[in-house]
Amino acid sequence: MAPESRHRAKRSLGQNFLVDANLQRKIVAAVGAGPGDEVLEVGPGRGALTGHLAGRVRRLVVVELDRALAGDLREEYRDEPSVSVVEGDVLRTELETVTEDWPRTRVVGNIPYNITTPILFHLLKRPRPADIVLMVQREVADRIVAAPGGAGYGALSVGVQSVARAELLFPVPPKAFRPVPRVASAVVRVTPVAPPPLDASDEERLRRLTRAAFQWRRKQMQKILRDHPDLSLSREAVTSAEEVLGMDLRRRPETLSPPMLLSLARHLLRGRGGSRNPSGEVGLTD
Repeated sequence: MAPESRHRAKRSLGQNFLVDANLQRKIVAAVGAGPGDEVLEVGPGRGALTGHLAGRVRRLVVVELDRALAGDLREEYRDEPSVSVVEGDVLRTELETVTEDWPRTRVVGNIPYNITTPILFHLLKRPRPADIVLMVQREVADRIVAAPGGAGYGALSVGVQSVARAELLFPVPPKAFRPVPRVASAVVRVTPVAPPPLDASDEERLRRLTRAAFQWRRKQMQKILRDHPDLSLSREAVTSAEEVLGMDLRRRPETLSPPMLLSLARHLLRGRGGSRNPSGEVGLTD
């Protein structure tokens, strides 16, 4: 493992290194990878989790943006043929090309908290891996697993839960890291549902609707559907949806479950184009 003295954490890269060995082992145990598995580790840093995985799984691919840390990992594991070090930005990496069997790959990572949502949705692009275990900010973990009506429920909750099962596994205190962050952390498991429960068009419609709905989360759904510039549906269309779906659209979006929002998206947005961001995914805000 790379000596800690050689590399100070870079704030610009959101680096906080996990130094608690017990928690390192607990995270690796949560991944549940065995000798026949391929594992992708996002943001290995100094190799805290890498050291517990190398040589214990069939293949370990680590993706590290920091050039110096990637070089140290490459040197550390030069005699371990099962370890492959990819130097680069995970958001710009086509993960199917660096793994041998992406849909069967298990993902783990202690990722930069300032880009948690982009990384999570990059990992959830089609095709999806077998499962994902991530260290994230506790507030974000609560949002990922939030139920309708909860304070943290929003576009992130819907986007994840519509295609995967999400669990909050355990909290991680700030003292487990160096440098010590100002926020609490937690480990979550996100397990994509296979086969995918929605087709690609339904996923796009749902993301378009939830993006608009949670931008205006304090307004009633009927007003959002009519007045949000990304939707601009007619009063007649909204009234028809209420009648056909048996849904009271005077409710706020935070009270509607992912299946309810999907029903709305299918009914109202079928045949309507959606704007895409450069990654090919409909953008999310929360």
